[in-house]
Amino acid sequence: MRTRRLLAALALGLPSVLLLGCVAGAVSEEPTADPETPAVECEEGEPLSQAFDNGSAWTMCWQVQEDVGLLLTDIGFAPTGDDTIPILESLAIAQLEVPYDDGERLTNDITEAGFGSGRMQTLTETECVGERIATAVPNVGDGTYGKSPVREVLCSEVVDDGLGYRSSDGALVADRRQSWQLGSISKVGWYEYVAQYAFGSDGTISPSLGATGDISPLDFTDEEHGWPVGEGDHDHAASHSHNAVWRAHWALGATGDLRAEQYDATETGEHGSESPILDGTLTEIAHPTTLEWENRRWWRVLSPSVENADGHPISYEIDIDGTDSFAFSEDQHDHGDEAGYDVAFTNADECQLFATHNGRECGAGVLDFVADSAEDPLRDIVSWVAVGFHHVVRDEDQSPMDTHWQGFTLLPRDLTAQRVGIPSGREDVNGIPEDSIWRQGEDDE
Repeated sequence: MRTRRLLAALALGLPSVLLLGCVAGAVSEEPTADPETPAVECEEGEPLSQAFDNGSAWTMCWQVQEDVGLLLTDIGFAPTGDDTIPILESLAIAQLEVPYDDGERLTNDITEAGFGSGRMQTLTETECVGERIATAVPNVGDGTYGKSPVREVLCSEVVDDGLGYRSSDGALVADRRQSWQLGSISKVGWYEYVAQYAFGSDGTISPSLGATGDISPLDFTDEEHGWPVGEGDHDHAASHSHNAVWRAHWALGATGDLRAEQYDATETGEHGSESPILDGTLTEIAHPTTLEWENRRWWRVLSPSVENADGHPISYEIDIDGTDSFAFSEDQHDHGDEAGYDVAFTNADECQLFATHNGRECGAGVLDFVADSAEDPLRDIVSWVAVGFHHVVRDEDQSPMDTHWQGFTLLPRDLTAQRVGIPSGREDVNGIPEDSIWRQGEDDE
């Protein structure tokens, strides 16, 4: 049974501060299967689309905005042999704070500088070995506002992502995983940031931020707040953090009627015959809130009205790959000295665009958004995912520094009844196999 057909006219999750339309992306080699071409309409131009060897496909629109830079909208995934499922209304970085440990500098690179306009770099074949896609990028802030040179700023490439699966239980089946990477580069100060979004052939989404460029020659400090670079023990480059927050507005085929849950596996203090006993529980997140990561904890956004063929609600799991958790810099007098979070959930609001320094009447950032709507039912869900990286400079960072990465994963959970791209001979493996020892009691009856 196929996943039920999902027909939704999706409204954009973010207003266009600087809408430049959509440009057709590259499609790689013909897939071994022939999936239905995903259908989505962009406000201008053709959508980006990519089909994989396993027959699955992604489609979406893209925009360049002055502040967030690369904004992806109307993101949909077509599992092998199935119709397109709307996954996200929009996805973009929503803030990048860079506080220095000596307390002498703090930048808010999205709201103060921006990743778009002249800071978005023209790509060459060194930065992008795939297809370089051009669009008009208006000049902002250099006295030539309104002029829009067409530049190659978006990189689209399909990469081998390593072993996707292998099973030798019966006839050996194995295959590689593919990933479609979309990315841009923005220069802010001394740093050059790579905004990258990887869309897997299995339905996984991996937003990430890479940082390269040069350490700031203006930010040197004492040994307690930095690390020595250069000869001797004299020049201490200031340690600092890259505090990134992404904004994901969910669709999942039922925009405005979604739910969020938190999963925890907690120790009971009891011990079974061979190992400790842990209880796994799901807790509904009923209202806007901020949450922190712990061991064996993850979150998911689900659609209670849309099910896969097994009768399970489709959902995506939010997995934080690794983070130096941080407290946000602004409005701590209103929200406590350690006002931070790893994941926050709010309802979609066109006024609520940036995690901090939002600069609008609806609040300064996520902490205000949550405080002002803490009793509202959580339905039209936006996830704010905060991932920090504490950069203690090394000698090897000069010059230029190797790219270091931070990010997270959006993992499909029950989006399909079985794996995407089922290998031959495994089509009927769903639930307990008929020859399993667990079935023997049923046969005896």
